[in-house]
Amino acid sequence: MGLLVMAIHLFVGCSVQENKYRRPNIVLINIDDLGWADTSFMGSEFYETPHIDDLSKQGMLFTNGYASAANCAPSRASLMTGKWVQRHGIYTVGSSERGKTQNRKLIPIANTNTIKDDFVLLPQILKENGYATCHAGKWHLSDDPLKKGFDVNIGGSHVGHPSSYYPPYGNVNLEATDKRLTDLVMDKTIDFIDSVSGPFFVNYSPYAVHTPIQPVDKLLEKYRAKQGPKGASNADYATMVQNLDQNIARLVDALKNNGAFENTFIVFTSDNGGLFAVSDQHPLRSGKGSYYEGGIRVPFFFLWKNKIKPHQKSKEPISNLDIFPTLLKVAGITKPNGLQLDGMDLCGLLVNNERSKERALFWHFPIYLQAVRKKNENRDMMFRTRPGSVIRQGKWKLHYYYEDNAVELYDLEDDPSEQLELSQLNMEKTDELKYKLSDWLEKTKAPIPKLLNPEFRANAKSEIIKNQ
Repeated sequence: MGLLVMAIHLFVGCSVQENKYRRPNIVLINIDDLGWADTSFMGSEFYETPHIDDLSKQGMLFTNGYASAANCAPSRASLMTGKWVQRHGIYTVGSSERGKTQNRKLIPIANTNTIKDDFVLLPQILKENGYATCHAGKWHLSDDPLKKGFDVNIGGSHVGHPSSYYPPYGNVNLEATDKRLTDLVMDKTIDFIDSVSGPFFVNYSPYAVHTPIQPVDKLLEKYRAKQGPKGASNADYATMVQNLDQNIARLVDALKNNGAFENTFIVFTSDNGGLFAVSDQHPLRSGKGSYYEGGIRVPFFFLWKNKIKPHQKSKEPISNLDIFPTLLKVAGITKPNGLQLDGMDLCGLLVNNERSKERALFWHFPIYLQAVRKKNENRDMMFRTRPGSVIRQGKWKLHYYYEDNAVELYDLEDDPSEQLELSQLNMEKTDELKYKLSDWLEKTKAPIPKLLNPEFRANAKSEIIKNQ
């Protein structure tokens, strides 16, 4: 690949002074399928996350934080490459022909399942600039994270979710113990932190809270006795969320015990919205796999002691695409020549509360993703989403669908639930966003599904396929 080692520079804001101070450690916490409304710091009165709540108060919390895709593989690929999905071609897990063929009007764009070797990934750059790098948990982008810039790999592979959280863990390549998988992954993550003496990068991405929903037995009685809102009070799932919280508390304790916490930049987010069949995301619409807010808006905060002021809350729309350029700035690394990043460095906002010019956020999903239950909040009962693209700028969000050229326009400030469709009532804004979306698709050479599916039957009965 021939990456060049980049020089360390001095920056205002997210600054490092290599001659005086050790470069900051970086901990990226990327939870699997944790919904926007699934933590107590985001308002849940049923799910309990006191330790994560405490972390969120020590930095800047974003109420309009987004994943770059509504399901795991494309979101993770975009985070690690810093690129929109059409640049790396990973749109989903497995085949793009998801759902019953007679229900698909168009032939979807072919999917890529493995990140190609010609992409420069975040851990590769950090490693070449002196960081010890550790991946812990779900990877999902290739067979071996050790070939993608990590010095240590704790249970990561192409596997998207474990066969079981109980030993022997099935498809997760970790030697079985008597511990729950999530606890073992944290044990080994702490071992890594204890073993290094220089700056380190941890990509902590526990398989939780993805299915299978397997409760922590000792916590079940508490949640079964607890009252909560319908659709967002799953006792089994609640024990998994609390177990996640407990393990993050252990991570923070390890950082403090090593004297590293105050010099560690921490990012907390989720790879996509919560699975609607497990826990709905009200007031947001729908969930994982959908490009309504419940599928892409996620819990998101940044923490860096003595750099980012505590108790800050921002409404600024951000994306996990912003993590790559932000971490380069935090580490004092100059972006390699020729490397194109589609996100924005957030350091000025995080450290100095500097507001940038309003920008648009974009999503592209030129394939199908089937529904997982009959009762849902999708556009129709057959699919969580059909081929389409989305733009959000300011308070406005426009969905565009390729099967029928339909559009939906929502005012997220007044209507975060995306219930009041405004495209005909505000045609000027509709046309403006359609033009910007079209221009973006053209400039990024996004593949658009146009070929008709000869097996499509307009009146075919729907079939719900139970696949995550």
